[in-house]
Amino acid sequence: MTTEQREASKPHGWRGQLVQIAAIIGVVFLGKAALAEPFYVPSPSMEPTLLIGDAMLASKYPYGYGAASLPIHIAFPETGRVFGALPKRGDVVVFRWPGDRSQVWVKRVVGLPGDRVQMRHGILHINGRPVTLKADGIGRTEDEFGGNEPARRYVETLPGGVSHIIFKTVDQNRLDDTPEVTVPNDRLFVMGDNRDNSADSRVPVSEGGVGLLPVDNLVGRVDAIVGSWDFAAKSRPVWEWFSGLRLARFFTSVH
Repeated sequence: MTTEQREASKPHGWRGQLVQIAAIIGVVFLGKAALAEPFYVPSPSMEPTLLIGDAMLASKYPYGYGAASLPIHIAFPETGRVFGALPKRGDVVVFRWPGDRSQVWVKRVVGLPGDRVQMRHGILHINGRPVTLKADGIGRTEDEFGGNEPARRYVETLPGGVSHIIFKTVDQNRLDDTPEVTVPNDRLFVMGDNRDNSADSRVPVSEGGVGLLPVDNLVGRVDAIVGSWDFAAKSRPVWEWFSGLRLARFFTSVH
C-alpha cells in the first residue's frame, strides 16, 4: 500500500468507528425507549416495597408508547399512546410528574378510570367498599439521611386480589380522610405504599402531589429491582461503602 493509499484510508477508518459508536448508542437508546429502562429510588414514599437506593427496572411495553416513554425528556405535544393499555390495580408504575415532566416518579396504581376512590380513617375505599387490611407487625421506615422510625405494617389487598405491604407511621394523618373522587377516563389514582409519607393522588399538583395521573404520563411498569445500595453508607469512610450493598435485594421481583 502506498503512502497516499494509507493516508486516504485513515478518514474512512475514523468514519467507520464513529458509525459503530453511533449504532451502539442508537441500539441502547432504542432499547431504553422500547423495552425497559433503569431508575433509582430517591425517596421513601414507596417503602417497604421500594427502598431509597433501589435500582428498579421499568418495562415500557405493557402500557404502550408515547412521548413519556422516551429515555430523555423532550417537550413533544401529547398525541396519545401507540399500543396503549391501562395498568392493573396494584401495578407499580413509573411516570412523568404532571408538575414537571422532566421528573420521573414511582407510585402504585389503586384506582382505574371509572373507580370511586376515597380514604376513610386511613383505610382505602374503592367503589364504596373498604379494601382488606391485615396487621403484619412492625417495620422501620428510612429517610434520605439514614434515620429511621418504627412503622406499622399492613397487608393491603385490592379488588382483583393483588396484595402488598403498606406502612403507617402515625395514627391520624391529614390524608387519612379524603373526599370521594371518581377517576376520569384518561386518569389513574396512584398512591405510595408509605401512606403517611407520600405526595400522591391524594394531593393536588399545585401542592406538590400527583393529583389524578394522566395515562399519557406513564413511562412503564416496575417489574424488578436489579440492585440496591443504602445511601446512608456514604457517611462512612470510602472503604466501607461496599457494606451498603443490599445483596438480598439484587434481582428480586416487585409486587
